[in-house]
Amino acid sequence: MAYLRNPLAWYKRYVEQVYDMPISPSGVVGRAAHKAAEHYYTGLTKEAAVALGLEYLRDVPDFEINFGKAKSRAAQKKKRASMEREYIQAVEFFFARPPKYKVLGVEVKGMTKVEGLQLPIKAVSDLVVQSKVDPRGVDVVDHKFVAAFSPHKADKSLFILQAIFNYYTVKKAFNKPVRRFIVHECKVSRNADGSAQLRRHIIDFRTFRQEFIIFNRLVRDATEAVSSARVFLPNPSDIFEGENSFDIYRINLMPEAYDAHFRPDK
Repeated sequence: MAYLRNPLAWYKRYVEQVYDMPISPSGVVGRAAHKAAEHYYTGLTKEAAVALGLEYLRDVPDFEINFGKAKSRAAQKKKRASMEREYIQAVEFFFARPPKYKVLGVEVKGMTKVEGLQLPIKAVSDLVVQSKVDPRGVDVVDHKFVAAFSPHKADKSLFILQAIFNYYTVKKAFNKPVRRFIVHECKVSRNADGSAQLRRHIIDFRTFRQEFIIFNRLVRDATEAVSSARVFLPNPSDIFEGENSFDIYRINLMPEAYDAHFRPDK
C-alpha cells in the first residue's frame, strides 16, 4: 500500500531503510492505543495495558512527530497534553466493552511463499483467535483507532488487501483454515449523537474468489513495476508523506540539472 500511495517514500523506507518520516499526533495516539490493546490481549489488566500505552506515547520524541503549525516549545507541549487526553478517551471507549476472543496469538509475524508470486509476502496480525463460526478454523482480528469511521463496510478495498496478506501468512503459521478477517474500528473522538464508538467489519473468506485473483495480479504487477523502475517520482498530494517525498526528490537532483535560465539571479 505504501508503494501504491507514494513510490518514492516507499523506496526511502523499504529499500534505503531510512525510517525518519515524522508521524502526525493522531498517528501517535493511534499507535499508543494499539499498544494498549495489544498488551490487554496478552493477559494484562485493562489498567496495566492503558499505563503501558501511555508510557509508549510519552516516550515518542518530539522530532518524530509532525506538529504542523505548533512550532514553539509551548505550543508543542500543549499539543502533547492534548494527545494524552485523546489517548485516554480512545482507550476508555475501547475498554468499555472490549471484544472477547479465545486468543491464539498476539502480534503474529509471518512470511510465506504464494504460488504464482515471485516474492514471499509478509504480514503482522494483531490477533489470531479461535473462530466463533468455524470450530476447526481461526479468525484474524485487526484493531484500528481512527478519527472517522470508514465510509464502506466489508467491501473496503484496503481491508480486503490487508485481509488477504494475513490469510496467507496465518494459514502457513497455524496450519488451520482461516475463516474471517475482522476489523474493529474505534473512533477516537466522541460521537455527538451518542452512537457506538466501535464499529466492526467482517470479511468472510468463503465468499472470496475474484478478490484473490485481483490480489495476486496486483502483487505481480507491483513486483514487475518495482523491478523495472529506474526512477521513483514523488506524490506531493499524498496527505501523509507528500511533502517529505518532494524533499527527497529535491535533494537527489544533480547540480547540472539546474539550467542557467532557471537561476533566480538570471
